[in-house]
Amino acid sequence: MMHILQLLPALNEGGVERGVVEINRELVRRGVRNTVISAGGRLAPQIDRDGGRHLTLDVKSKNLLTVPERVRRLRVLIAELNPDIIHVRSRVPAWLARFANRNPRRPVVSTVHGLYSVNAYSRIMTRADRVICVSQAAVEYVRKNYGTPDSLIRLVHRGIDPVAFDPARLDADYVRAFKTRHALDGRFVVLAVGRITSLKGYRELIQAAALARGGLRDKAPLAVVIVGGVQQGQEAYAAALRALVTQLNLDDAVVFAGSHTRMAEIYDAADVVVSCSTSKPETFGRSMIEALAMNRPVIATRHGGALDIMREGVTGWLVEPGDVAGLAAGLVKAAHTRLTGLRTYALERFSLDAMVEKNLAIYRDVLDGAVRAEGR
Repeated sequence: MMHILQLLPALNEGGVERGVVEINRELVRRGVRNTVISAGGRLAPQIDRDGGRHLTLDVKSKNLLTVPERVRRLRVLIAELNPDIIHVRSRVPAWLARFANRNPRRPVVSTVHGLYSVNAYSRIMTRADRVICVSQAAVEYVRKNYGTPDSLIRLVHRGIDPVAFDPARLDADYVRAFKTRHALDGRFVVLAVGRITSLKGYRELIQAAALARGGLRDKAPLAVVIVGGVQQGQEAYAAALRALVTQLNLDDAVVFAGSHTRMAEIYDAADVVVSCSTSKPETFGRSMIEALAMNRPVIATRHGGALDIMREGVTGWLVEPGDVAGLAAGLVKAAHTRLTGLRTYALERFSLDAMVEKNLAIYRDVLDGAVRAEGR
């Protein structure tokens, strides 16, 4: 039985984290032993419930003083677990694994989930036997900045769980309660999903909402719902967003809903979903394919992973990064346009099964190469 050890910083909210939970479940279903090491979080128990194994170790902190002890502990765990492959999904765990994975060295697969700042610290994500990139933007990033050879790069888009995101399987009571709690009934609901950080472009979204109000006078009143907790260190930014809402007289139109786990129901409560990252693009944009699977159109900024997902006028609309007026126009267009076939589009192109099978093929390829190397 193949044994995969996955390392990521934590298992709280976020697309990477939810993706690891899904992959764990699907690997176990296919008879693969899967162990996940992280610093823990509210999603960690799901790993065990789905038949995998979660072990808690601080592979998140950047504190250099604690690195030797954490490397020692990880080395002990690797020796005890004896995995066939170590799959690293972020830079800190990748560095810890590099020092801990010795005598013998296990094959390493990395997934580039972010377009990180270009430096020696980030290079670690390309120091693997295979480098999985979640979008064409990530492929170009590792090629251009680190000279990673094409022979090591594999493009694997994130996949959507067709059961978890199925409009026919919703908890209608939850949707109704969410809409009632935030006074969304009878309104044109614009949803943005993701931790509150300046990279997500929430300031521009709020400004665009103020502009769009005028173009929506013949439609239902606008409501912007932001779902996601405040990222550590971004408290001042979150406070500035709330002040901007008041300044623009949008207190009755913008909702900071905090973190939620019932995302299918949240998407169902919306009319359009916005992914408006500004200076730093989304490497993929999981919320976009989730929204499409729930038959909700998307407005996204024209860079990064959105270019792999979006088709103008088919899945929604693309706007230039930081273009507040363009985003406002997109909101008005969404309110006046009905798009169909969104779920079919998403499931045909971004299948969870296809993603898992591609990962398994990469694991087998790496193991076959390791066996051949041993035989020489």
